[in-house]
Amino acid sequence: MAAQPPPVTAAPSVLGTGTLVRYAVGSIGTGGFSTLPGLVLVYFLTDTLGVAAIAAGLLVTLAKVWDVIIDPFIGAQSDRSLARTGSRRRFMLLGAILLPLFFVITFAVPAGLSPLLSGVWVFVAFVLAATAFSLFQVPYIALPAELASGYDARTRLLSARVVVLTFAILLFGAGGPALRSLGGDDEHLGYLLMGVVAAVVLFAGLIVSMTAAGKGEPFEEARASVAETYRRGWRALRRSAPFRALLGTFVLQALATGMMLAGAQYVARWVLHDENAVDLLFVALIAPALVCAPLWGVIARRTGKERAFAFASALFGLAALSLVVLAFAPGAWLYASVAVAGAAYAGLQTLPLAMLPDVIGHDARRHGENRAGTFGGVWTAGETAGLALGTTVLTIVLAVTGYQASVAGEHTTQSGTAVLGIVLSFSIVPAVIVALSLLTLARYPLRRADVEADSDAPDADSDLPDAEAAGAVDGTPLETGPLA
Repeated sequence: MAAQPPPVTAAPSVLGTGTLVRYAVGSIGTGGFSTLPGLVLVYFLTDTLGVAAIAAGLLVTLAKVWDVIIDPFIGAQSDRSLARTGSRRRFMLLGAILLPLFFVITFAVPAGLSPLLSGVWVFVAFVLAATAFSLFQVPYIALPAELASGYDARTRLLSARVVVLTFAILLFGAGGPALRSLGGDDEHLGYLLMGVVAAVVLFAGLIVSMTAAGKGEPFEEARASVAETYRRGWRALRRSAPFRALLGTFVLQALATGMMLAGAQYVARWVLHDENAVDLLFVALIAPALVCAPLWGVIARRTGKERAFAFASALFGLAALSLVVLAFAPGAWLYASVAVAGAAYAGLQTLPLAMLPDVIGHDARRHGENRAGTFGGVWTAGETAGLALGTTVLTIVLAVTGYQASVAGEHTTQSGTAVLGIVLSFSIVPAVIVALSLLTLARYPLRRADVEADSDAPDADSDLPDAEAAGAVDGTPLETGPLA
């Protein structure tokens, strides 16, 4: 007899404070790993190891491509682990143990290696670190749909997570370079010290958050082949119009923010002529984000998550666009624009992550099966692809505008064209990408009434062909016009 698909289980009606805190603490680890390599890894390759800008971008992108490939597989296996053990903890524990180890190795490149061997070292270690990160991140992304029910409860859960996430960005974004500077003239020692301390903090955040994953009753599920796990990811995209719209928006915005994150170190050194200014950039970004993360939850409750998300995106794009003035008048004024971007960035993180459990719950009710891990795998793959492409676009712009790489201790200068390329990568290009993301967000169809109806509805067996014949997807008429 064929095994049944994962059943739809009701999330707790009351979100406990302990669960909320333990889940949110995980963002110290996930935010730290997303921030620190994004900030310093390409710069480490080009300005310490002597790897050419385009080659550095290619190495980081290839590592992220591997991540994109394995994320849907890990998501499906996370669903299977839930079926067999009643929990997603096994994958999260494995990731929590392995990620800190490979993170340290990534920055432990021995001095004296050639740029080629140094690049290979970083690539292999970062691929392993990215794999370990996915083992934790994919089931972590799937958990909110299982921890909280209700439109506002999920916003509360994800708002708390984003408060911790913004703190982690500040901690790693400002603290990482500060630790690196303790190495003095020995840049290799500085990066190693940074890697070791960061790994300890990563481990603490991940291991605590793992305990938020509940323990339920195992249930029977058919074993799936590798090919089937990828087909599930494709089906999730094909059958859920809300997921396609939300994922497309998030990927584009990850591309824009990833580009700005990777470019911050270059702006500090070559535009502001103060390598330590990157610390102030992160303070200017994160201080408003810490304050505004709960505020976006309030706005979402009053206007709807999709409208609040659109407003936050437009605000972020305008703040990024204003930074083009750095090409003509670099100065401390940029911290004001970065602060506005930080306030908006809190919304860019809180709102789509609060909308994702709504999408997962909507799909589960319409199709009678829990594929939260599959959705989480595809989501993480999309985010990873966006961040990787951001780094790639940055390095392409640097290469085209003539950026000169260097090894530790070597003095070099950059042309005016190269400096202009850095500014454009930090302003106009990400602003245009965010503007494009508003087009995909306009196609997001779920509203509060849809989500609340899903929360109240009994488990549904899918009648998708009939629904599609009636002009609907997922059994719900789609509003594909502007956010009205």
